Amino acid sequence: MVKIEPFEVEQWMDRLETTPGVLNIAETCAASVSVADLVDMCEDKTLPNPLSSSTKLTYGAIRGSEELRRRVASLLDRDSEIAPLPAENVIITQGAIAANFLLFYTLVGPGDHVICVYPTYQQLYAVPESLGAEVSLWKLKATEENGYVLDLSELEGLVKENTKIIVINNPNNPMGCAIPKKTLQGIVDFARQRDIIVFADEVYNPLYHSLPSGQNAPPSILTLGYEKSVATGSMSKAFSLAGIRTGWVASCDKGIIEAVAAARDYTTISVSQLDDQVASYALSEPVLRPLLKRNSILARTNLALLSAFVEKYSSVCSWVKPTAGTTTLIEFRKKGVPVDDPSFVMDVLDKTKVLFMPASPCFGQGKDFRGSVRIGYVSETEVLQEALEKLGRYVEEHLLQGCQYSVSGDRVPRSVTEGGITL
Repeated sequence: MVKIEPFEVEQWMDRLETTPGVLNIAETCAASVSVADLVDMCEDKTLPNPLSSSTKLTYGAIRGSEELRRRVASLLDRDSEIAPLPAENVIITQGAIAANFLLFYTLVGPGDHVICVYPTYQQLYAVPESLGAEVSLWKLKATEENGYVLDLSELEGLVKENTKIIVINNPNNPMGCAIPKKTLQGIVDFARQRDIIVFADEVYNPLYHSLPSGQNAPPSILTLGYEKSVATGSMSKAFSLAGIRTGWVASCDKGIIEAVAAARDYTTISVSQLDDQVASYALSEPVLRPLLKRNSILARTNLALLSAFVEKYSSVCSWVKPTAGTTTLIEFRKKGVPVDDPSFVMDVLDKTKVLFMPASPCFGQGKDFRGSVRIGYVSETEVLQEALEKLGRYVEEHLLQGCQYSVSGDRVPRSVTEGGITL
C-alpha cells in the first residue's frame, strides 16, 4: 500500500474556508470570474459564447481539443526563440494537480532520486516520496537585493547518479518569487549534461506583475531548447477559472506526453467538453488580453494594500515582498518571538473571520517558517481591504498590546470540520 503524508494545506483549506462569514485571504487564485464576465470583457463580440454550443456531450477529444491544446502551446511559446511547440505536445488534464500527479506517477519510482525546490506546494515533493523515490530539497535563500533566489552552486551537492528529475515552481507558491531566465538556463544546462528531466510547475505563469524595474518576466521552461523539459499549468490561478478544473502537461519530449496519456487512461480518460470550451475561449487572444490585464492590475493594487499593512505593523510582522503569483509569507511576532502560527491562524479566524494559512504545518519541514502565515492577496480588493482592517485591529489588541490569545489545544478544533467556529 502506498503511504502518503496528509496534504496539509489542502486539509486546512477544506476545514476552514466554508466557515460562515469568512473573509478568505487564504485563496490562491486571482479573484474568480464567471463565463458571463469573460463574455463581457471579450474584445471580439463576434466570438460565440463558449456554452452556447450544440455539440453533443460525449467524452470529447480524449487529449483535449485541438483548439485548446494549440492555445496552451501558444501561451507557453510567448517570446520563444525556438520552433513553436506543437499542439500534440500538450495534453489537457483536470487541473494542474492532476497534471503533476500524472507526471510523477509516470516518471518516478523506487530507486529514483528527485531534487525539488523548497518551499513549494507539498504535492511536488510528497508524491514522489510516496512512489518510493528519494527527495532532496533545494532551498530558496532570502537576499536583500533580489528576494528569494536559488543558488545554482548547490545543485552539485544535491545531485546523485540516480537523479531523475529536478522540480521547480515558477512563480513560487508560497513565496511569490520568480526564477529569472538566467537561473532557468543554468538549471537546464546542468540537467542537460546529466540527462535529467527538468519539471516546472508553472501554474501561476504568466502572472509576473511586480518585477523590479528592468527585469523581464522569465519564459516557460519549454522555451530554453532542452528536450527533456516539461511544464504543467492550469486555468485556476492566473486565469481566475478554478471552477472549470482544467490544466495541462506540456513537454518538448513527445515520449513524456505519450507516457502521461497512457497513464491517464486509468484515471480521468478525458476532460469535460464544457470545461474545454470555456478554457479555449478564455485563452483566445480577445479574452486573454483583458483577463490578464485585469488580474495584473488587481495583483498590483492589492499588493500595495498589503505592503502598507506590513509597513504599518513592521514592529510585529515582516516579509520578503513578492513579485509574482498570488501568494506571500508574512511572519508575525509577539514580544520579538514568532507566534505559534497554527494557533494564531485559528484565533484570528475565531475573533475576526479572517482566514489565511499557517506556514509551518503547510509548507515547513520541522520548524521551518514558524510564526509565518501564507496570504493569498489577489482576491477582490474589497475583501482584502476589509480583511486587513480587521487583522490590523487584532494585531493592535493582541500583539502590540501584549494580550494573550487562547485557542483549543488541537491545531484544528473539531468544530471547524463542520464548517464553523465555536465562539
